[in-house]
Amino acid sequence: MDSYHKLLLNNKAWAENTVAQDAGFFQRLEKLQRPEFLWIGCSDSRVPANEITGTQPGEIFVHRNIANLVVHTDLNLLSVLQYAVEHLKVKHVIVCGHYGCGGVHAAMTHQSLGLINKWLRNIKDVYRLHKAEVDAQPTEQARLDRMVELNVQEQVMDLVKTSIIQKAWKDRGGPHLHGWVYSLHDGIVKPICDVPAGTPVDDIYRFDNLE
Repeated sequence: MDSYHKLLLNNKAWAENTVAQDAGFFQRLEKLQRPEFLWIGCSDSRVPANEITGTQPGEIFVHRNIANLVVHTDLNLLSVLQYAVEHLKVKHVIVCGHYGCGGVHAAMTHQSLGLINKWLRNIKDVYRLHKAEVDAQPTEQARLDRMVELNVQEQVMDLVKTSIIQKAWKDRGGPHLHGWVYSLHDGIVKPICDVPAGTPVDDIYRFDNLE
């Protein structure tokens, strides 16, 4: 059997099992989407948002890309962010990275990887900002782990820089922003930073004419 056929069989079994446990599950899900959370995570197949957080379909809105980046020119990410914040009115936005991230590791090398170089450049910028701290770590693994944490921290700050977040803070006092890192070793999430709604924005990134 081809592997993709197995996925279809797994899907059918899951749907049947779900209905057996809760006959109205899909009827409710079809009519309602009110997640409290937007999850911006890594595309890594080992980091599934729902399973990590124990949430059910409909409870968490998800965007994933390589190394969980918030890039100010990424219309995909910004569209997801705007929809989640302005229409779904999520209460929390979580940027979740993970230790052992291949994107962070690749960005710390001098290897050219083609098109992806342009994406990884954003992580190299994080390294440039925190080079002294990263280089001071005692081992290569410690340097990579700290880079994962700092990358998450900077992506949360990049959320703060968007007019989408600043307008939501002004209009409704939310959402709360969080930076987390997931461990592949033990499955535990480590909180890295929290930015409550209304936190002062660095002056150069502040928008004053938000309507």
